Amino acid sequence: MKKDNMVEIVQDQLKVTKKDAENVVNTLIEQMISTLKKGEDITISGFGTFVVKHQEARMGVNPKTGEKIRIAAKKAVKFRAAKGLKDAVNK
Repeated sequence: MKKDNMVEIVQDQLKVTKKDAENVVNTLIEQMISTLKKGEDITISGFGTFVVKHQEARMGVNPKTGEKIRIAAKKAVKFRAAKGLKDAVNK
């Protein structure tokens, strides 16, 4: 599913204009990004949890040259599916 599909679904379900539906989807995405940037988790009951994890700097190897390289520390977003989502997918 793509963002355009989500906009169409919101438009159909809420019986609003496409512009209003797009605003709803964009606002939701922006708020999720803002929350994750702060390092806070997002939990959607029955769906799952988005968690920001810190990955330490480490040494790696360039597979082409075999040269050792330093991989910088970074934050990564991880998703843990809720039991309800896992059950729904496995039906």
